[in-house]
Amino acid sequence: MLTALICVSSTGHLTSQESGTPRRWYQRGSETKDPASAAAAMVERQLRGRGISDPRVLRAMGSVPREKFVPKELRNNAYDDRPLPIGYGQTISQPFIVAFMTEQLQPKKNQRLLEIGTGSGYQAAVLSDLVAEVYTIEIVRPLAQRAEEVLCELGYKNVQVKAGDGYKGWPEHAPFDAIIVTAAPDHVPPPLIEQLKEGGRMIIPVGKRGWQKLYLLEKQGGQIRQTAVIPVTFVPLTREPSSN
Repeated sequence: MLTALICVSSTGHLTSQESGTPRRWYQRGSETKDPASAAAAMVERQLRGRGISDPRVLRAMGSVPREKFVPKELRNNAYDDRPLPIGYGQTISQPFIVAFMTEQLQPKKNQRLLEIGTGSGYQAAVLSDLVAEVYTIEIVRPLAQRAEEVLCELGYKNVQVKAGDGYKGWPEHAPFDAIIVTAAPDHVPPPLIEQLKEGGRMIIPVGKRGWQKLYLLEKQGGQIRQTAVIPVTFVPLTREPSSN
């Protein structure tokens, strides 16, 4: 059964890979990094320096406190040019891939967006600054609960989190102007195509573990135009046992 976790706030290369590397690999002694400086450097070197040009995306990436979405022991590494483990075999994608996928959607302020694979909640936070409503689904319930708590604490009021099977989408709130999928199925889920609005865009990694491509889908005249964008490596999209 899907359980909605509704946020009620009191505060008014190019990869996203799995966490098989030992955690100590990410640590860099006792050095403490200033988050604001690290965020500014990330935007200039990792994003603008690699061709991310949408000023709204760059502004959102620079303003969302990425360090709040990683485990405490990895906060000095939050703005590094790599994905980081967040537990349960999942990762927070490297900053470039978050910005790249976001820019590909061409988000607009009046749009309703669906995210499959909440993870830490970081991508949802970036998107919340760019669209009117974000609906995000995470199959790992503890991650969904943690993300919902962090998003609420930080005051992201236009994000709704659901613990459940993202393959099915969120039909109660469809259609969506845009859909972003941050885990890789071996095919594009038909329910997501159905829930994409006419004129909408979907960005999704597709393929088996270790070999995937990022695809941009556009719905025009009831038809889907699919374009392969870049090679990527994401964690697989998992499903509820009864759904497989």
